[in-house]
Amino acid sequence: MEQNFFEVVEARTSIRHYDASHKISEQELKDILTATANSPSAWNLQHWHFMVFTSDEAKQRLLPIAYNQNQVTEASAVVAVLGDLEANKNVDDVYNPLVNREAMTAEVKDILAGQINRAYENDVFARDAAFTNASLAAMTLMHASKAKGYDTCAMGGFNAKNFVEEFKVSDRYLPVMLISIGKAAKEAHQSERFDLDRLTTWL
Repeated sequence: MEQNFFEVVEARTSIRHYDASHKISEQELKDILTATANSPSAWNLQHWHFMVFTSDEAKQRLLPIAYNQNQVTEASAVVAVLGDLEANKNVDDVYNPLVNREAMTAEVKDILAGQINRAYENDVFARDAAFTNASLAAMTLMHASKAKGYDTCAMGGFNAKNFVEEFKVSDRYLPVMLISIGKAAKEAHQSERFDLDRLTTWL
């Protein structure tokens, strides 16, 4: 049963032990990823790509790259969230439909394209943007999974270089994190959250 947003945020925890017998359907994964694709991104460039691991063979190949974390093989699926280092190449696909619908003028599109391409001349900017925007998508993916009744765990512990080599990832994309998705076999360990007063400054 789907939950409302605040219930999802409250209920989401990092699960590291999954029911290995549970299968998630391709359609469920597509529903989750469709919601994920609605994440916000700078200039709406949608700086993400997803590699979805569902087969036992693919997850076994991923396992040593993820330092043998058991959730890789126990989970129903693992999604690798990649950041786009060349998201400026998405400009035409993002803005031409708006120009064609007269929701944006060609002049405005050209101004934006110039700003974007100048920004992407800086490799540090491109890398930071890839991480930041792909991370926004990753959080959406975890919330969407929880709303569908699935548990997740974000994994930053993996060998990105080996991942790129093993799965022949284009130089355009940067591995940001792995996210396991499945049905919990064991509850998450207890954790504490800071009080809001510690986290906020009101001006």
